Amino acid sequence: MSIVEQLEAAGAVLPPPARAVLEEFGAVAALVPVLQERIRELEARLAKNSTNSSQPPSSDGPGVVRPAKKPRGKKRGGQPGHPGHYRRRIPAERVDEEVPHWPQECRHCGHALEGQVEAKAAWVHQVVEFAPVKAQVVEHQMKCVRCPQCRKLTRAQLPAEVGGKHFGPRLATLVGLLIGYYGLSRRAAVDLLGLVLDVPVPSLGSTEAFTQETSAALLPAYEQVREEVRRSESVGVDETSWKLCGKKHWLWAAVARRATLFHLGPGRGSAELRRVMGSEYNGVMTSDRWCAYQIYPRRQLCWAHLKRDFKELALRGGETARWAECAGVECTRLFELWWEMQGGSLSRDQLRTGMRPIRARLRRLIRDGAESADGKVAGFCRNVRKLWRFLWTFVEEPVEPTNNAAERALRPAVLWRKRSFGSQSETGLRYTERVLTLTATCRQQKIPAFEFLCSAVSALRSGTPAPKLLVAN
Repeated sequence: MSIVEQLEAAGAVLPPPARAVLEEFGAVAALVPVLQERIRELEARLAKNSTNSSQPPSSDGPGVVRPAKKPRGKKRGGQPGHPGHYRRRIPAERVDEEVPHWPQECRHCGHALEGQVEAKAAWVHQVVEFAPVKAQVVEHQMKCVRCPQCRKLTRAQLPAEVGGKHFGPRLATLVGLLIGYYGLSRRAAVDLLGLVLDVPVPSLGSTEAFTQETSAALLPAYEQVREEVRRSESVGVDETSWKLCGKKHWLWAAVARRATLFHLGPGRGSAELRRVMGSEYNGVMTSDRWCAYQIYPRRQLCWAHLKRDFKELALRGGETARWAECAGVECTRLFELWWEMQGGSLSRDQLRTGMRPIRARLRRLIRDGAESADGKVAGFCRNVRKLWRFLWTFVEEPVEPTNNAAERALRPAVLWRKRSFGSQSETGLRYTERVLTLTATCRQQKIPAFEFLCSAVSALRSGTPAPKLLVAN
């Protein structure tokens, strides 16, 4: 009931000027709580950064101070008793040249030392340098001869391993990795080839041919990784935006124990996720709370995301801040127990026991938050209650409580996106996902990506079976 209605109900007679003033005052008073909530929301939005939200660190302003590590009472640098790290002597079989240096005269009395034998083992100082590089140019001459019997001409065929290409497989591999992994632009890659490696300078168009060839060579390995990820017992999945000719696409990363799969597609929903992981994946999928992941029955939600959400809600101040700080304390206790188990000081049974009181306290906090007068907190807590059982899978199964592996896997791709603004063709999308899959999986397998890709390109040119990126356990 408005002020005017309350006065009239009490029997007051209001002249028209007073009635108009009171109605205007009532309208302004009704706006105050709306504007206060709006100010609160905007202030919380201004305070968001990578430490209290899902924003990337690259979006932080210069005034953002990240939380310092807990002091351990130790000075910086190596601690007493820590084994030193020294440059190790390169084995003799790897040394290409030995240059002996003999003293010419005694540094004590000046006597000539020419012709004297070595009295003590020499000190060794090794210098690593690369020799001037000059690209090797091989000219294949297909000779033509006349048959002495039928008198017809026969010309020799180009060897299959050459594949009709003007650049060798190692050069094609190098360009493919310089652009797709080391982050060089196509023009910079061409300059490097010509100025440093003395390669007869190819055109910028040649670099496109190199990337398409490396993409085709990687198709068998890519399909092998996809099957490996879909068969894995657990996988961390995350996604980030990408561009195709300025239109939004999505880059998915799925990180398993032995391999990492990247996939580029136009969607961020469950249909696209099925193209990545298949419809029947039955392992544990670690992810954030994005609704697309709900199609799989076994999940682990990321606690790092949840902890950042509590920090973001604390920015709203008042009772909400106190509630969020209590929830953040429980998250910290949860991670401390997890790392104790990872360090070997706790067994899994002890982890289960230690998690029970934390779980109970968080359940009460989420229940109270669902009844909060703050609509944003209430909605957040209702969402968490729906997914509650997926928060605790890590207590029973050997999976991480965070999705950190998938987020780290996406980091090189994000830097690529910032440099190149995405892809300009469908073939560019396929090259991107395949070269990212190759380099990430090679790191996990501890094999050199260059040598594997070179073998794959050579196999493609000669028509022989492609090399296997993953060997059976």
